[in-house]
This record gives sequence, structure tokens and C-alpha cells, in this order.
Amino acid sequence: ILAQAILDGVVTAWPPYTPSSLAAMDQTEKSFQKQDAVFIGSKRLLGKKSKKAMRYWRNVGLGFPTPKEAKEGNFVDKKCPFTGNVSIRGAILKGMVISTKMKRTIVIRRNYLHYIKKFNRFEKRHSNLPVHCSPAFEPKEGDIVTAGQCRPLAKTVRFNVLKVDKNQIFGSARKQFALF
Repeated sequence: ILAQAILDGVVTAWPPYTPSSLAAMDQTEKSFQKQDAVFIGSKRLLGKKSKKAMRYWRNVGLGFPTPKEAKEGNFVDKKCPFTGNVSIRGAILKGMVISTKMKRTIVIRRNYLHYIKKFNRFEKRHSNLPVHCSPAFEPKEGDIVTAGQCRPLAKTVRFNVLKVDKNQIFGSARKQFALF
């Protein structure tokens, strides 16, 4: 009966969500996306319809400002340090973005010098570090990223992007050696 009603045009939208509840969060996944800290079914809001959707965001501290996109955006990311359930503690690292091919995860390259005692010289070395990147940031290859340590988010991901400085390198930034 319901399928026939949809075909006849009687039922226009299914499931029966109000436009304001759908506009509150980006629904790009199969499961319904919502922030854990925001209660959607509040009975107090039934009488008054507010245009501005409720959004949870916080300051991570350590002198890092909360991005405007985290305060005003529609994305849902439970691993974001600004809008999710992740605290930043431990090391703060800088690196250059070399890959943005994964979903919400980037790979940064950390360059360092290793001292060889026998030759009294340094050699160049690097290490790659997978870092969770909130949708509040849109880094490109070559950008300098500041990442903070957090709890394990995946098998290899233990850091979260806190700040993105735009690219200062021209050409391919993949194998450039620069200390910052």
C-alpha cells in the first residue's frame, strides 16, 4: 500500500523527516548521521521552531583556535578533535602532506637529520605518519600540517590535524626535504 502511495505521488518524502532536521547534518552515509552530544528529539523545541540547528563544538586548548567550519559546518565526525569525542594529549608534530587519497585520513611526511658518528656528518631521513583530518580542513599536497597526538583512531592512526598552513613549495612536494 505504501509503495503504491509513493508511486501515485501521495507520499512525497519518506522517511518523514522535517526539512530542518535533514539540513542540520550532512547525510551522506547509509546510517543516520548525528552528533552524540546533541539531542535531536527534544520536546521543549516542539512549540518554537528555530532556524539555527544545534551544534556541538569545543576548544581543544594548547593555543589552537577552533576552525570556523567546525563551528558553523554541517559535517558529522566523531573522530574530530573540535566536534567529536577525541582529546589531544602528548606530542604535537609538524609535517608536509604527501597524500590525501584516503577518506578523512591524510599521510604526512616528517623529515629529520640523523647523525653518523663515524663520518661526523648528518644524513637525511624521513618517516610517514597517517593522520586523521577533520572535514573542517581541506589540505592539499605540500601543505604544512600541525598534528596532535590522541587515542588510537584506527590500526595506524594516532594523530589528529589541528592546523593547516598553506603550501609554500612550487612543483611536486612529494620528496622535497625541508625541516620545520
